Amino acid sequence: MTKLKPLPSLRGIAALSGIAMFAVLLLAVAPAVLSDHWLNNLGKYCCWAIAAVGIGLAWGRGGMLVMGQGVFFALGAYAMAMHLTLETAGDRVPGFMVLYDPLAPLPAFWEPFRSAGFTLAAIVVLPVVAAGILGYALFKRRVKGAYFAILTQALAVALATLISSTIRETGGDTGLSDFKFFFGFVLNDPANKVMVYLIAAALLIVCLLAVWQFYRSRFGELLVATRDAEERVRFLGYDPANIKLVAFVVSALMASIGGAMFVPIVGIITPAEIGAAASILMIAGVAFGGRASLFGPALGAMAVGWGQSSLGSTWPDGWTYILGLLFVVVILFLPSGLSSLPARFAAIRRRPAEQPTPPITAAELEEVRA
Repeated sequence: MTKLKPLPSLRGIAALSGIAMFAVLLLAVAPAVLSDHWLNNLGKYCCWAIAAVGIGLAWGRGGMLVMGQGVFFALGAYAMAMHLTLETAGDRVPGFMVLYDPLAPLPAFWEPFRSAGFTLAAIVVLPVVAAGILGYALFKRRVKGAYFAILTQALAVALATLISSTIRETGGDTGLSDFKFFFGFVLNDPANKVMVYLIAAALLIVCLLAVWQFYRSRFGELLVATRDAEERVRFLGYDPANIKLVAFVVSALMASIGGAMFVPIVGIITPAEIGAAASILMIAGVAFGGRASLFGPALGAMAVGWGQSSLGSTWPDGWTYILGLLFVVVILFLPSGLSSLPARFAAIRRRPAEQPTPPITAAELEEVRA
């Protein structure tokens, strides 16, 4: 007899309702009320939010402080950028390559990215393979905690340095830019810009739904158990390395998708967008919103992105200090992020009604006996 899957609980229904409201705001309200400039900025925030949702899964539920998500963000971003660059160049060699060597042929690893299908496959396959190999090597050796965080961040620094040094192949520090087309659509067309934004917003909603399903599944329970008591999970017959590996790979895939959509929205990708500073910015957004909640990572990343665009442009030297101060305040006073505020307020409101009954004095006890 087939066992029916239980219906979502009240908390699950509330989460689905929240995702539905979020979808309405992003897909219907925002395009109708925002200007082209702010809609484009919101699309950029959505790309960071996609990566942040994956970090929330790996760090918030799995306990893995992934400080090198810029690596996987770069895999998706540069795969998309290479395709858009070749689409703009047509049959010619991209302009930045001709600038350094007019007779240089197109590098062999660029050629497959002329295909749209290969590019889309690369955006999915490359981070999965890279994260699978890296995660297997680390988790099977029980590398975790600060060692895992430092190692992943070092990989982000190494990749950014490598890209900066390969000017002829990747554009170096100037990056790849000046894209004209997006899979045949003209990027300068306002209608197509809205279309690209809607794709990014829809992908964010899909990622939220996927993570919500992970959280309520058996795998989500095992992931939290691995975070809290890894040895007990091992004694129960499960391999914590495999559990963490799945979460790490899913997180890498989401970062790659966010990077891929970042390119046509922003119009440029450089090593500065994928290095250690960019990875820490993603972590800060997740911590600010609440790493263990469903909406906290996405909303936190979007809030930090807005702060970087608004305050960073008007006060570039002070924005870094503001972000650092905000990060310290949240870690000290709100370790669960802003998403924990409603629960704290509810606990404060319930506290007077839940005060313990004062003990009965000896005189009152004698009166009762009498």
